[in-house]
Amino acid sequence: MRVSGSGLLPFAEALTGKRPESIQPRRATSADFFDAAGRVIDHGLLLYFPAPHSFTGEDVLELQGHGGPVVMQMLLARCLELGARLAAPGEFSRRAFLNDKMDLAQAEAVADLIEATTTAAARSALRSLSGEFSRQVHELVAQLTELRMLVEATLDFPEEEIDVLRDTDAAARLDKLRTELNALRGRAKAGSLLRSGLHVVLAGLPNVGKSSLLNRLAGEERAIVTEIAGTTRDAVRETIQIEGIPLHIIDTAGLRETDDLVEKIGIERTWREIERADVVLQLVDARTGETPADHAVAVRLPAAIERIVVENKCDLAGIAAGRLETQGKVHLRLSAKSGEGMELLHDELLRVAGWRGHGEDVVLARERHLEALDLAAEKSALAARQLGQVELCAEELRLAQEALARITGEFTADDLLGEIFSRFCIGK
Repeated sequence: MRVSGSGLLPFAEALTGKRPESIQPRRATSADFFDAAGRVIDHGLLLYFPAPHSFTGEDVLELQGHGGPVVMQMLLARCLELGARLAAPGEFSRRAFLNDKMDLAQAEAVADLIEATTTAAARSALRSLSGEFSRQVHELVAQLTELRMLVEATLDFPEEEIDVLRDTDAAARLDKLRTELNALRGRAKAGSLLRSGLHVVLAGLPNVGKSSLLNRLAGEERAIVTEIAGTTRDAVRETIQIEGIPLHIIDTAGLRETDDLVEKIGIERTWREIERADVVLQLVDARTGETPADHAVAVRLPAAIERIVVENKCDLAGIAAGRLETQGKVHLRLSAKSGEGMELLHDELLRVAGWRGHGEDVVLARERHLEALDLAAEKSALAARQLGQVELCAEELRLAQEALARITGEFTADDLLGEIFSRFCIGK
């Protein structure tokens, strides 16, 4: 149990009976924990971290007992009697942020580390917690600050014959900034998948092997497979990992005209799932190729959603597994039954996710980080186009810097802080 606040030595004395001078900072002290009547609640360890050398930057007491819900509830009740209150969700991390022990991106990494569902996500969160993401943002802000200084020097001394922007090669500096910013955006977008995963919908006519492909991806029999068309009536969901990326695979009802009421409902749900997908795997039978019925399904798929045509049952068609691209569309030939060509599908899903070429340098970004990076990229692009109009260029650079500063919390409204930390778990 942790207590954070100011002047906690009297609190520790009231709880343990130990004189303040006997409690040494950052050293475990054996102690009894007493209730209001002087009875021992538990015997454990007391650690004292004086401000500012603590997680929150305030005095922090750490109480280590023997555990057990009843004993811990008694100890908690005693702490509340002595004037403490229950921490709000994320309050410890918020106090650490407000006391300059970490910036906002690092504070959010605490929650990301706790919520990580894959090894890759945990490693990325640890890198952000150590300040790697913040360091990259600060480097971009420093470059923007220098550019703003050059641009505003031109505004302050317009009568000078020296062309400051030309002589300092401001255009090349801005190009370098934009290149590095776009690289960070790419790593952030790839890393955001470690938080939410990629939503993959298996769609197509009945009996093309959607359920077989789900089972192959999952590595177990998750969906019923029969020769009877319309076996799958409702969406079947499975989450898998490929190189640490969570993939939410959704098997859906076969798309066809039917009079069966239950199957119709399943088909309606299929189209709703497709609308929410990041990528649609449209399965077709490799023995027939894309039929007019397959084409009718394809033209109804949302244009903004990535579509990969999977020609399944290549073993029955007597053709080899492989990848080909025609008219900008990717076709994969594989066999969900035998597993032939499945590595091609894995690679294609990682390509769609933007994971290839990033790996260990990804940033576990949140939606607000992506929005800030996108806005900074937009404003820096406008600044590059307006170098000849110095006043406008200066304003765009200022807005780009302000967008990046929101990531680390240098320019963040109090209501946004409340929203961010309210999503943390209790005690973090």
